[in-house]
Amino acid sequence: MTQLEQARKGKISEEMKICAAVENVSPEFIRDGIAAGTIVICRNVNHRKIKPLAIGAGLKTKVNANIGTSKDHMDIEMELAKLKIAEEAGADAVMDLSTGGNLAAIRKAIMEKATAAIGTVPIYQAACKVLQEKKAISEMTADDIFNVIEENGKDGVDFITVHCGVTRASVAALEEQGRILGIVSRGGSMTANWMACNNSENPLYEQYDRLLEIARRYDMVLSLGDGLRPGAIADATDRGQLQELIILGELAKRARAVGVQVMIEGPGHVPIKDIEANIKLQKKICEGAPFYVLGPLPTDIAPGYDHITSAIGGAIAGAAGADFLCYVTPAEHLRLPSLNDVREGVIAARIAAHIADIAKGISGAMKRDIKMSQCRKKFDWQGQVNVAIDPEKAKELLEKSKSAHDEGCTMCGEFCAIKLGKR
Repeated sequence: MTQLEQARKGKISEEMKICAAVENVSPEFIRDGIAAGTIVICRNVNHRKIKPLAIGAGLKTKVNANIGTSKDHMDIEMELAKLKIAEEAGADAVMDLSTGGNLAAIRKAIMEKATAAIGTVPIYQAACKVLQEKKAISEMTADDIFNVIEENGKDGVDFITVHCGVTRASVAALEEQGRILGIVSRGGSMTANWMACNNSENPLYEQYDRLLEIARRYDMVLSLGDGLRPGAIADATDRGQLQELIILGELAKRARAVGVQVMIEGPGHVPIKDIEANIKLQKKICEGAPFYVLGPLPTDIAPGYDHITSAIGGAIAGAAGADFLCYVTPAEHLRLPSLNDVREGVIAARIAAHIADIAKGISGAMKRDIKMSQCRKKFDWQGQVNVAIDPEKAKELLEKSKSAHDEGCTMCGEFCAIKLGKR
């Protein structure tokens, strides 16, 4: 039985117990959230070496890191190094978005080394396979797509992004309104082009029951992708995005009905004033399903600093109810991320997630901040480093003041307000 099926029968699985201990909630809380569809547990039945990951309402906001090759950079060892640094920096999950090289081999290598939950986008592999056969992506068949999804399930992938809401109706709604940037999702663009070339409906939508059968077999969480997400803040919350969201709400309900766990992916580039409304709209339409957001980015003009842009949007989204933040690195929109880009992206997203957890009143979220303040009052420098979200960087930057006899840093020295205020 899937986690959802067990929860509906009132059973508490071992995975629920483990997640409850991590989240500092009762196993019953986890069970009830899964039964209601507001919490999912990511752990494929074939991926037992990792700890189960709970995502959803009332739990700590989680962070995902994207890694993976491209045709320009196909170094598996580099991607494994990124996996390691993402996990060390505190990523809760890692997605393999590879599009270059032997994708099956890359995924298996990542699965072998991973300690975090692993996600993929199967249509990338399906598309790459037909290109390697010297055919066009439009020649890809429904079987090509579903065979790869089955392969991902067998390999132990914990969650997959599937662009089921990119349908003829949702694409038509987008095209009628017009956009500055059109479709910016790779999977969404592949799907839309395939439909146009074949004058056919999206197989993942048309044969959705087939997808559900595979997902249920492996208890693989479906992450219903936002293939029509806005890639410019001027395009946010338009008809195409909303039409897709309505479809995803219907598909989420169908998934739950057959015992398949599901979460919903969201934008993207969104003006800061519209972020909260987007979160609340998703929660309403999708009946509280966990929400997985890319950023969101509230401005388009910060290439090189988009990890900061994303952290701003992510904190607001998380505070409004988003459950899972996909990191954005300084390299976003510019290149494949380096090792340092991955680390910076994870830390920025974790800062956003922590800010959101304080806003949501998540159990224990404030304790760390209080501890930091106490250490600052006592000039406990090692304590401050230990409590910091990035101890390595805090230690690197720390410079104690000689003029203040180490009671203060070199910014204020002997004029340190805390030192002067001591009684």
